This record gives sequence, C-alpha cells and structure tokens, in this order.
Amino acid sequence: MQDDELLRYSRHILLDDIGIEGQTRILQGRALVIGAGGLGSPVVMYLAVAGVGHITLVDHDTVDLTNLQRQIAHHSDSVGQPKVLSASRTVHALNDRVRVTALQAKADAGLLDELVPQADVVLDCCDNFSTRQAVNAACVSHGKPLVSGAAIQFDGQISVYDQRDATSPCYACAFPPDVTFEEARCSTMGVFAPLVGIIGTMQAAEALKLLAGVGRSLAGRLLMLDGRAMEWNEVRMLRNTNCPVCSDYMPPRLARASC
Repeated sequence: MQDDELLRYSRHILLDDIGIEGQTRILQGRALVIGAGGLGSPVVMYLAVAGVGHITLVDHDTVDLTNLQRQIAHHSDSVGQPKVLSASRTVHALNDRVRVTALQAKADAGLLDELVPQADVVLDCCDNFSTRQAVNAACVSHGKPLVSGAAIQFDGQISVYDQRDATSPCYACAFPPDVTFEEARCSTMGVFAPLVGIIGTMQAAEALKLLAGVGRSLAGRLLMLDGRAMEWNEVRMLRNTNCPVCSDYMPPRLARASC
C-alpha cells in the first residue's frame, strides 16, 4: 500500500477489525454489481470510496429523468445515457484508482455464469424476481457470497446468502422460484427516495465486511425495514434441504473432505 493510499484509507486502517490487512483485502477485492439504479448507485459509490479494486457493473438500461429522484450515481446530464457508463463516471470521480468494467447487458444465465466466478462478492441490486433467481443460481453454482437487497414504496429488505457456510440458506430457500406473484415495480408503485439509499448502503457495508473478513454477516437473517415508522424486523432463515437450487450444493471444503 502506497503512502497516499495509507492516507486515503486511514479511517479504515484505524479500525482494529480492518487495519492494513483488511484494507489490503478490500483493495484486492472484486465485486460484481447487478443493477445500476436506486440500490446500485449507493452500492458502487461506497465500494469505490472504500477502495474495492475491481467493480464489474451490469445493467441494460439507460438513465431516465424519473430515475434522478433516487438514483444518486446519475446526474441531469446523464439522461439518455447507459446507466453503467454514467455510474462509471461517478465512480472514477470519487476514486480514479478503482477499475470499473461497465457492461450494458441483461444479467442472463450465460453472462452470470461467465462473471460470477471472477467475483469475490456479488451484489444483487436489480428490480425483478427472475433476475434475482438467476443471480442466486449462479452464486450457488460457483460458491460465491450474495448480498441481496430490495426496496419498494416504503418497504425494504436485505440479506446475505453465502453457500460457503453449509448452514446458510440461498435466496431460493427464502423465496422459492416456483411461487408466482404480481411483480412490484417502482415505475408503477413508487418508492421513497432515501429508502434505496438505506438498503444500498447496507449492501455495500455487508460486501465490504465480506471482503475484509470482518464481523458477522447477515447470512441466515433477513432484515426488513418499514420506512414509514423506521422500524426493523428480523426473520431468521434456515436452509431448505429440499431447495431446488442449493440442496445438492456442497461447499468445496466439505466436498474435498468427502473424497
């Protein structure tokens, strides 16, 4: 770590739980962020200022005027431009040492199967159920920790799904992929602007903890926020032994031990 990096990240280094070793792991970390909207904006901004070495950002959409109420990585002059390019410029303005790979594409199974193995942590900041399931399936398949967030109207939720822990559920354990329901979207139901900032910032915090090897993650716990009352509820989640996605998955360490 160079002198200017020691100064830039000094407030992290001063933390006993992080120190130089933890900050070095952050600098060497690789994060895959799916979605550059309301949740993805604070996620990429906090990952950038914390010094995450390589951020891969995936989003197929362009910036719309209605996005500017909450998607803080974008600005008025970004309207009409790809969200990944707009967010990349914001990241570089915050920390030009962070490498950003911007992919204007839909996060389908093929692309995820290519990108997820390259990441140390995956952050799901998308806005639809089918993509969340695809991201989860790829993370289970490749044994990568997933930080998942969602927000609509005044309600938010966040959890970590980490298959490296044999007791940790995956996203499909909590939200079975075969359950049908009406898709809730901000474009039709609205969303309280600071809510996505709260959830996205917490996603960034969980990702940085995972990269630095600090503290206890939200694996096995689903936090739900009622933004009207600013009240949190926590639901403990167990791994579903009959889960169609993760029931056959065995962490690499256990797989080696069984040989």
